[in-house]
Amino acid sequence: MSEFTFLFRGGDPSAQSPEQMQKSMQKWLAWFKELNAKGHIKYPGHPLESTGKVVKGQQKSVHDGPYAEAKDIVNGYVLIEAADLPHAVELSKGCPILEAGGSVEVRPIRIMNM
Repeated sequence: MSEFTFLFRGGDPSAQSPEQMQKSMQKWLAWFKELNAKGHIKYPGHPLESTGKVVKGQQKSVHDGPYAEAKDIVNGYVLIEAADLPHAVELSKGCPILEAGGSVEVRPIRIMNM
């Protein structure tokens, strides 16, 4: 098994009513429960706040951020185990963020021996 990160982008939760948010959360929990039951969750990750700072360049200048289009902001992540990249991609297709117009970026983890 190899490790992959799912980065969840876009999908504006503030545009949902409380009832829609509750239904969405139930879908997320069901999806995570299914992945976990099949042994794919390596680390459950966390949702990310929409605020933060960006440190740039050799001068290490600090800026408010992230400044990206809403569809590009990383909302959260999870670390999973899958046989290979095509398998990880297939697992990502069950993500509820896709129903809200968001995306899942599937990235292989490069294991570094230290």
